[in-house]
Order: sequence, then structure tokens, then C-alpha cells
Amino acid sequence: MDSFHPPLRTLMGPGPSDIHLRIREAMSRPAIGHLDPAFIAMMDEVKEGLRAVFRTKNALTFPVSAPGSAGMEICFVNLVEPGDKVIICQNGAFGGRMQENVERCGGVPIVVACEWGAPIDVEQVDDICRQNQDAKILAFVHAETSTGVRANAAALCALARAHHMLSIVDAVTSLGGSPVDVDAWGADAVYSGTQKCLSCTPGLSPVTFSAQAIEKVRTRKTKVQSWFLDLNLLLGYWEGDAKNKNKNKKTRAYHHTAPINALYGLHESLVMLHEEGLDNAIARHTKMHNVLKAGLDAMGLQFLVAEEHRLPQLNSILIPDGVQDADVRTRLLQDFNLEIGAGLGPLTGKIWRIGVMGHSARFENITLCLSALETTLAAMQAPITPGKALAAAQAAYQDAYTA
Repeated sequence: MDSFHPPLRTLMGPGPSDIHLRIREAMSRPAIGHLDPAFIAMMDEVKEGLRAVFRTKNALTFPVSAPGSAGMEICFVNLVEPGDKVIICQNGAFGGRMQENVERCGGVPIVVACEWGAPIDVEQVDDICRQNQDAKILAFVHAETSTGVRANAAALCALARAHHMLSIVDAVTSLGGSPVDVDAWGADAVYSGTQKCLSCTPGLSPVTFSAQAIEKVRTRKTKVQSWFLDLNLLLGYWEGDAKNKNKNKKTRAYHHTAPINALYGLHESLVMLHEEGLDNAIARHTKMHNVLKAGLDAMGLQFLVAEEHRLPQLNSILIPDGVQDADVRTRLLQDFNLEIGAGLGPLTGKIWRIGVMGHSARFENITLCLSALETTLAAMQAPITPGKALAAAQAAYQDAYTA
């Protein structure tokens, strides 16, 4: 075997996003023990930084030592017991994964099926809740990565509370790029990932749990089916030993060896987000979306999702007639070192997913994407309008930063 040297790509797919140089440098720092007092102090800063991004005061807010899929699983395996009814809003691929989690926990999924590319119908969900008054949980995806649709999280969490249910919210693609207001929503369990709008590497999943969710975990009648993801065990590592009478002494019960250098990267990501300001970071994602939209509109390409329900950081673009999805993405990767995403499920071959997330939400990335896409499609004689995208993007950029 030889050393692996990856090609230098520009990542504008559904994730991961480009990783900032500061985060890569942070991850190269010397490793220390995961129970070292200095590392424990850094853990506390990471938790506090995540509370700020989630906009919550939840004590149990921490990064799971695994990617966003494990963040999803930790919520379901801890909150769902065998026989529990769980109402799942499904308008994309990741609502389907929620259903799979419920079934594996022995729960009973009640699926509210909505059209892919359309928002979750809150009234439809309310009707299903009324028909299933014994349901324990309402679960939905805030930012559906397979389509680029944003859900009305405040309304759906309010429904859960009104029907005496807990809520589980997928914020993998929204955290750091769209407002995630955990306390204002009254959400009970929210999970995300570090590889998207936080500009960090894949491999960690920030989660936060309300006091009501923790009480549900502590009063379970059955054991959590996953040892590694059992919050009763993880509490001792991330929150410390409750039996320790010396409150000034930071102690942690051993649970697992944390991914030390990956956590350095997340810490640096949160430092950078604090420096930029969360509201400024969210605004930057919206501005770069508008720049991309201006260029795509000028080219004659259309979005899948209606503008009022569209995610700024995940843009689903309808593939023009006569164009082969894989051929375009292959050319972009080979000729321009540019990655965009394909459609999933029923949208396979029908859309491209262009990510404008984290460090990838920059003007130079947008112009590269527009130029490469226009050049490639024009060479394939696709039905587009060439020669106007970059000028439109430049005008939108000037409008965004001079307003």
C-alpha cells in the first residue's frame, strides 16, 4: 500500500461540504487522553457552543461519536419502546429512515406520507394525531436533504405538545445554515451532523435532549437496545459522575474512547461560528443561495421546490430534457473537480442536488459551479440559455452585499 493523496475537489453536493483550513489544522494537533482534564474542559466548551447553535439551554447537548445517522438512531433507540406508536412525517428519503428506526426498536410507525419536493402538510399531521391519541412521539425532518424542502418545525413541535407527544427532529442539513430554535419550538430530541453547514468533517452528530425526553429515558420499562447509544450510560461521560460531591472537580465516567482529533475540529468550527455570528452565518447561506439562484434562473434551469419552502443550503434542480444525470456529474468531476449530488428514490435521474453549505457557501464556489455546469450542458446541446449565468450571479452578489 502507498499513502493516499485524494484529488482536490470542490464539494457542492448534499454533504460533506468543503472543510475550512482552520479546522484541518485543528485536527492535526497532538492527541491527548479522552479523560485528560484539558480535554474535559474542551468538551464543556463544545457543549456550550452547541447549545448556542441549537439555541437551547438543554443540559444534555453533546456530539455523538459517530455520524448523523447515529444521531438519528440515538434519539429513536432511547425514546421508542416496543409497542410505542410513533407518527412519522415522510416527504423524502430521511423520513423513510425514521420509519426503519422505529420498526427496529419494536415501535409501531404511523406514516404521514407527503409528496417528495413538497412541505409536510401540518393539517394532515394534526388529523393523524387526533386519530392516534395513544401515540408517544411525532418525528419529522426539518431540512429534507433528499429534496431541499424545509418543514414548519415550530408548528409541528406545537402539534406534538398539544397532543402530549414528544418530538424528534432531524436537523442534519439545517444546523448552522437555517434557524434551528430548539427551545422556542419546544423540541424534545434534535440531531444533526458536523459535515454540512458546520464546515467540519463527517463523523460526529450533535444532539440535544429536553428534560422531558431525559425523563422518558430514565423511566423506560425496557433496556435501550443499543449499549453504545444508551443515554443512561452516556450521561456519565458527557455530564460527569452525579455521585461526585466535589462540584469543582471535573470528572467523567469512562464510556468509550472519544474521537479526540475530530472533536478538536468541531471545537474550532464552533469558535469560527461564534466569530462570524450565528445570524450572520445563516444570512450568508441565504445570500449565496440567491446568487446561485440568479445564475440558474438566467441559464433557464428550474428548482424542484417552491421558493417559500426551499432550503438555501440544499438546492434541488430539475435536470433538463434529454440530459443524462450521471454523464453531467461525471464530466463535472473529471473536468472541473466539482462534485454535485444525484437524486434519491423517485427523484433518481430527475434532479441534481447542489449544496451551498458551510465553507462551500462562498462566491467563488458558486461561480465555479455555474460556469462548469453551463459549459458542460452547452457542450451536450442541452436546452439552456448560455452566456448569462455569471453576469446574473455577479449582479445578485452585489445586491446582497450592498443592500
